[in-house]
Amino acid sequence: MSLELRELRKRFGEVEAVGGLDLELQSGELMTLLGPSGCGKTTVLRLIAGFEAPDEGRILFHGEDVTGQAPQRRGFGMVFQNYALFPHLSVFENVAFGLKAHGQAAAEIGARVERTLARVDLPGFGGRRVQELSGGQQQRVALARALAIEPPLLLLDEPLSNLDAALRERTRVELREILKSVGITALYVTHDQEEAFDLADRIAVMEGGRLRQVGMPEELYDRPVDRFVAGFVGRANVLSGTLEVGPSGAPSARLAAGPAWPVTSKAGRGEAGQAVEIVIRPEDLLLVAAGEPATASDAAAGSEVAAGPEPAAASGVLPGVVQERLFRGASVTYRVEIADGTVLEVEAERDAAALGERVAVRPRPGARVHAFPA
Repeated sequence: MSLELRELRKRFGEVEAVGGLDLELQSGELMTLLGPSGCGKTTVLRLIAGFEAPDEGRILFHGEDVTGQAPQRRGFGMVFQNYALFPHLSVFENVAFGLKAHGQAAAEIGARVERTLARVDLPGFGGRRVQELSGGQQQRVALARALAIEPPLLLLDEPLSNLDAALRERTRVELREILKSVGITALYVTHDQEEAFDLADRIAVMEGGRLRQVGMPEELYDRPVDRFVAGFVGRANVLSGTLEVGPSGAPSARLAAGPAWPVTSKAGRGEAGQAVEIVIRPEDLLLVAAGEPATASDAAAGSEVAAGPEPAAASGVLPGVVQERLFRGASVTYRVEIADGTVLEVEAERDAAALGERVAVRPRPGARVHAFPA
C-alpha cells in the first residue's frame, strides 16, 4: 500500500470539511478524487501534503505515519490549479526551483531539468520566460517542476481547469501518458467527471466531506451505490415509484405514472411497498411510437413501430412529447416530457423523432434500472 488515510477529519469552525475519511492508494496508481465544489476534495489534498493538520485521524505513507511531518519532510510533489509559477524566472529556473531547495548539485540540476522538460514535451524551452508560454505549456512546466524532484507521491489540484475545452481534453490524455510512463503514484482532484474518466485507474467520489463510493470508472457508472453517485457520475433520469417484488423475488419498480419497470440493482433490502427513486441512463431508454409497444426484433433501433397498440401500463411505456432535440454527433439526445411534467433524456438515432412529436419511452432490453430509497 502506498498511501492510507484513516478516519481523517478536519473542521473549519462549525463546518466539517472532511468527515471520517478512509482511503487507500496502491503504488503506481492514478486515482481521481471526484466531487462537486465544496465537498472537501482540496482539503483532503492539503491534509496529505501537510499544508493543513487533521483534527483527527492518521496519514500513512508506505506504512510510516506522516501525519505530524512538515510538508518539506514528506517530499510530495504538488501541482496547483493556478500553476503557481514564478513569472520573473525562466522555465529552467522554475523547474529547477525545487531541486535547488533540496540542495542538488548544479550539474545534476541541469541534467534533471532538461530530462524532465523533454518528458513533458518541452525540450529546449528552458530559456523562455513563463509569460511567453500558452496555458497548456505553463501547465506542463508546473508538472515538470513537480516531477523534477522525483516525488514519491504527486498531488494535483484541478490543474487543467484554466484551459479551454479542446486543450483540456488533449492535455489530460497527455498527462495520463506522462504519469504512467513515470510510474508515479498520483491523486488528482477534479469536479469534472469526464476528466476523471479519462485520467483515473480508480475514482473516489466525495460529497459533503465523505466518501460515497470508490471504484473503477465502469463500476461507478454501471453500479452506483446510491442516488448521489448515480446522478453525479454520468447523465441520469430520475423517476418516482414504489418497489414491488414478484413471486420469484425479482424486484420491479411501479412508476407513479403507472407502468412497472424491472429493477437490475437496488440499495438496501428494498422491501415491497418502499418508496424509491428510479435512475436510468439516457442510453438505456428507447423511443417508441406513441401508443405502441417496443418489439424485441427492433430493440437495437433508435425508435420503434410495432403492429398494435396496448395500454401504457401493460407495455411498460411512458407517453410523452419531444420538447428538445440535442445533436451529439453520432447520436441525438431527445428531451421527452411525460404526463407528470418530468423531462426524460433519451439517446437515440438522428431520425428517431421530430420536435413536438408524440412518442413513448421505455427501457431497452437489458437496461440498467437502479432503485434507491426515496
